[in-house]
Amino acid sequence: MKLTIIETGLVPEPIRASFGDYPGMFRALVRASDPSFSFETVSVIKGEQLPDPAGLEAILITGSPAGVYDDEPWMAPLMDFIRAAATAGVPQVGICFGHQAVAEALGGKVVKSPKGWGVGRHTYEVLACPGLTAKKCPDRVSIAVSHQDQVVTLPPGAEVIARSDFTPNAGLYYPQARAISFQCHPEFSDTYSAALYTLREDRLGDAVHAAVGSLAIPADNQLLGSWIAGFLKSSNQPKR
Repeated sequence: MKLTIIETGLVPEPIRASFGDYPGMFRALVRASDPSFSFETVSVIKGEQLPDPAGLEAILITGSPAGVYDDEPWMAPLMDFIRAAATAGVPQVGICFGHQAVAEALGGKVVKSPKGWGVGRHTYEVLACPGLTAKKCPDRVSIAVSHQDQVVTLPPGAEVIARSDFTPNAGLYYPQARAISFQCHPEFSDTYSAALYTLREDRLGDAVHAAVGSLAIPADNQLLGSWIAGFLKSSNQPKR
């Protein structure tokens, strides 16, 4: 299966040389669970045009510093792309901004949360595991996060599959759209998370120290990587 990664954000320039880019992080995450995947990247943040989603096998939308309400030139085309992929039955995964973009495109609502920044390792209650075929559905997962925006209104037909008090709509499943999305960042290594939080100390203040310290909690990145790979594979069937 070929996974088309839609790059909507860049690793901050001061740490880019050390950590590469987000598509590379996702390639490593998915390959560790299923080496049979191949990949291509379409970088809307660099001005590349989105393809016709009907010709794709699977889609993953990355995180971004942008919000779904921002006036970026690629934002409206991305929303159209998500809706067209849903209509065509192409499996989609959204991560962080991608999670918010899928929700917004399919009829939900995303806002800058009054709760402020979510950073550090967050633990979510798991309610269901669509597509997680190789492992038992866990009760909880712990993954690094970095976000201010949150999905506050679910799109029609969407189901909550992961939640916490801080992020009630942390994981969503769209049965009719063949989409799944997560607010957390399973592609982030702990070293990258720590570097990113430290770089944002001027915005995060004292929360940086707690965020970096929380990374001592064991991460479930690879479990989520398996979940993503399994969902894409199991959802890639002709639409009737």
